[in-house]
Amino acid sequence: MPTPIANGLKDIFLAGIGAMAITGEKASEMVDKLIARGELTVDQGKEINQELQHKAEDTLDKVRVDALEAAMAAMTPEERAAFAAKAAEIAAKPEAAEQAEERAQA
Repeated sequence: MPTPIANGLKDIFLAGIGAMAITGEKASEMVDKLIARGELTVDQGKEINQELQHKAEDTLDKVRVDALEAAMAAMTPEERAAFAAKAAEIAAKPEAAEQAEERAQA
């Protein structure tokens, strides 16, 4: 028949094993939660990055337009007409190149 000390040691031993098992389960749950949170954080970071890119592009476009308007406001009517003519000439170049390329491919 086991003695009370042997029963006590057995109980302590089994409690230790139980504590290790619970710790392992809790650690596994915690790792799963951390992984899920990390994935969430990465996804949120990607969304924020895209949003910031769009805002930066919008701001850049606005700055370009504002700078162009300020420069044109400082021009005389003759300078504005010459600038507009040059801008139209530059704008037509890519279209002419695209049209020539389309004709070559056809």
